[in-house]
Amino acid sequence: MAYQPIENYGIIGNMHTTALVGLDGAIDWFCFPRHDSPSVFAALLDEHKGGSFKIFPTTNGLTHKQFYWPETNVLMTRFLSSCGVGEIVDFMPVGLQPDERGYHWLVRRVRVIRCTMTFRMECRPAFNYARDPHETHITENGAQFKSPNLSLGLVTDRPLTPIEGGIATEFTLEAGETAVFVLRELSPKEGCGMPLDELEAEGLFEHTVEYWRKWVSQCTYTGRWREIVERSALALKLLTYEPTGAIVAAPTCGLPEEIGGSRNWDYRYTWIRDAAFTLYALLRIGFKEEAAQFMQWIEQRCHELEPDGSLQAVYGIDGRHNLEEEVLDHLEGYRGSAPVRVGNNAYKQLQLDIYGELLDAAYLYNKHGAPISYDLWTYLRRLVNWVCDNWQQPDEGIWEVRDGRQHFVYSKLMCWVAIDRGLRLADKRSFPADRDRWLKTRDEIYEEIIRNGWSPKREAFVQHYGSDSLDASALIMPLVFFLSPSDPRMLDTLKATLRSPSQGGLVSNSLVYRYNLEDASDGLDGGEGTFNLCTFWLVEAVTRAGRIYPERLSEARLMFEEMLSYANHLGLYAEETGHSGEALGNYPQAFTHLALISSAWNLSRAVREKN
Repeated sequence: MAYQPIENYGIIGNMHTTALVGLDGAIDWFCFPRHDSPSVFAALLDEHKGGSFKIFPTTNGLTHKQFYWPETNVLMTRFLSSCGVGEIVDFMPVGLQPDERGYHWLVRRVRVIRCTMTFRMECRPAFNYARDPHETHITENGAQFKSPNLSLGLVTDRPLTPIEGGIATEFTLEAGETAVFVLRELSPKEGCGMPLDELEAEGLFEHTVEYWRKWVSQCTYTGRWREIVERSALALKLLTYEPTGAIVAAPTCGLPEEIGGSRNWDYRYTWIRDAAFTLYALLRIGFKEEAAQFMQWIEQRCHELEPDGSLQAVYGIDGRHNLEEEVLDHLEGYRGSAPVRVGNNAYKQLQLDIYGELLDAAYLYNKHGAPISYDLWTYLRRLVNWVCDNWQQPDEGIWEVRDGRQHFVYSKLMCWVAIDRGLRLADKRSFPADRDRWLKTRDEIYEEIIRNGWSPKREAFVQHYGSDSLDASALIMPLVFFLSPSDPRMLDTLKATLRSPSQGGLVSNSLVYRYNLEDASDGLDGGEGTFNLCTFWLVEAVTRAGRIYPERLSEARLMFEEMLSYANHLGLYAEETGHSGEALGNYPQAFTHLALISSAWNLSRAVREKN
């Protein structure tokens, strides 16, 4: 198979960048030195031009296995055959200082467990999304790849031979023997550097394992789904950018929401929208340091308001504002899914919901993390006033539609949240605020949502004013305390949503579509899969209803367990799930794993309270 299924990949990283490693032992996606840097390996987006770093046995008839070293982000890819068992241990050392050996390295440690196995290694970098040429020089200790803007060294003690675009080697290992390959930035002073001996490789491995185990031991979740919650937390940690505390929405770009379709976006940036969900999930399971770092990133953005006092919807991980979208038309896209885009023009859109998510994040952090400062409050107060001035505008909404602005119900709801959380913060901390105006506007928004966002015809909240289309974003209403989970309007919305698409609903085998593309235009061609975030929102909405109606709790638990069955072999999720259970969209996706943590925490509590 030329292109592996998206779900065939595991992820490793060092809180600066990540790499995707396939079941076949190939690294087909790797940006360096940061999450949002141009790719070095991108066979995931073009099998011919993209570049990859492959290590694979030459034996036929292999069985492939992949798993994480327990409680870590160290990935094991195992190959089993009748004549031998071998494996690749892939990791990026973490917890090191810039002057220590191993800092920003990608380590691939090949070893044989039983009998004898012959491997082939091929490394073909393709710098700058396969746009920049490079020179390859084989040296005593490996190879050097030099491009105009980045040079890398592959360090090994194995003899290398040149191949088109890179280098290769074949080697045979007996049981207990190892071979180590290190990819690192090329140092002008020392060239590739000295190869790792087995003792040093083992030391880096043990140091990395210890780092991850110590980190994940902070997790306070003790419910029945602890293993998948911890894996979600470990995945989220890989998606952080350590220098600023930002969290990327996903480490990939261009992976399609429909095979052959054009819904292919770049998610290697940080959305304000993710703020509340991130803070809530991390604080709920004990990761206060990561929550504090992300809160600092959010606070910095509050110091960089647009001239009209507004925020962008999305920023670079370093806080940059310009994310101009570009089409890489020289790449064919994953399984022919073009265009491949880098950058994201959503930064130009008006998305009113982000203010609710930001104020909710500040409220949650003040409640469960640490008290916010007065200086931050002055910016938050300004933002609440901006919402009071602008909430009646149409916008592009949470789903970032590209066919014009609408009065989206979710956007109005989150404007209500922004003012509500502003009032709560002001009262909780006795901060100065324009309380009379805020109270009046908050109530106006509430009544307008009830009046214009509710469809008597559908007996449900709909996507936007004047529409009869359902939208899964309405499921968040009880989660943000806009409505009681047992409110008749909320129960009717749940009932409408839970119907199958053929019956006008959004749910297929417990999986939830964002909206029905047949009656809700978003300005884009083609279709998409079910949206994993929305499935976990449904679980949580039904869970909260289950506190009043116990039969609902069993329903929520079954939905959650069914959704867990759609994770890949490592417990990872992409943005969407296709008709055959395949992963679609950028991968792994932070939003999905955040929602998993939140729904697991609330479902565990509800089940515990019931018992």
